[in-house]
Amino acid sequence: MDSFFNSLGYGNFIIVLCVLIFVHELGHYAVAKLCNVRVEVFSIGFGKEIFGWYDKSGTRWKLSIIPLGGYVKMFGERSMPKNDDNLQNNQNLANQNLSEDEIKYSFAHKNLSQRSAIVAAGPAANFIFAIIAFAAMFYFAGKPTPPDFMKSGIGRVIAGSAAADAGFMAGDVIIQIDNANISKFTDLVKAVSTSQGRELAFNISRNGMLKNIVVSPRKEKIQTNDGQMIEIYRLGVGAPMMQFNKLSFGDSISAAISETWNMVILTLESLWDMIIGKIGMENMGGPIKIAQISSDVGNMGGLAILSLMAILSINLGLLNLFPIPMLDGGHLLFYAFEAILRRPLNARVQEIFLRIGLMLLLSLMVFVTINDIITIAF
Repeated sequence: MDSFFNSLGYGNFIIVLCVLIFVHELGHYAVAKLCNVRVEVFSIGFGKEIFGWYDKSGTRWKLSIIPLGGYVKMFGERSMPKNDDNLQNNQNLANQNLSEDEIKYSFAHKNLSQRSAIVAAGPAANFIFAIIAFAAMFYFAGKPTPPDFMKSGIGRVIAGSAAADAGFMAGDVIIQIDNANISKFTDLVKAVSTSQGRELAFNISRNGMLKNIVVSPRKEKIQTNDGQMIEIYRLGVGAPMMQFNKLSFGDSISAAISETWNMVILTLESLWDMIIGKIGMENMGGPIKIAQISSDVGNMGGLAILSLMAILSINLGLLNLFPIPMLDGGHLLFYAFEAILRRPLNARVQEIFLRIGLMLLLSLMVFVTINDIITIAF
């Protein structure tokens, strides 16, 4: 247990999380300012303030002690009366408490499209950040592209493995296994893992010369991501190295948009697979698992951290769009009802839904934290 907690990259985790929270809240802040709404507080984190300052417009920028979220507090967010269903009456009563000048800067007195834009700007900022991060990676370092296995061959041979003892060499192109054609590295993995240790006949090409090798995969114990030990059959060869192809500026932007979209679809599909039981809930990660991943990725360099931040930013933006009260998506759902009904939902109904949303979020946080401890620590 001690090694578990010591291994967590709290420094990387906090930096990554604070950057993504800042990006999200900056989206709300920027659009609020464009809509002429006065922003009273811009906070990274919750709870007791660690330090902060006021800018020229009177906004309090601060860092708080619990870095698991943030918020932008806008003037007039709660100036609307709670117990009246009529929008016009609400505004008339609110106007009695606000001066004409204050009404110009009040969030509650902005029209529906402006309020919706301010709320949607947070998730939008996360998606934009991901696009910028991916585009920078593709432009400066290159877009990772799986190599053609039929051209590059195996990437490496592990010393002392069955492959090494049989005479395999890095760069060998595997053409057939037991007369079955091989075109991808996954074809090789499938053939070896299902072999049950029996002899396999390999037809390979080495420097243009054909060669036959017969080898029996060996049973080995490996540790899975959730800490379990399993036995599998392995040959002892590695996949070819990923290739990085630098893209032009325009192609980088286009590829980044496509990558972000694909990540959104993949995330939604994975979530649905969890709901229907196709994927185990142990694959769901919370703050502890993110901290561990941040630590591992931090040892790989800046590009790996940037890639992780882009992926987490997409997940943060997507999560906030779910129609759950307390999240941006919940507020947008209320605004959708307001657009249909031409008046806000009953304040009591909103309050009930907000409490349900808070309970769901707290339950989810407790669940993923316990799940992290079980899958990582034990």
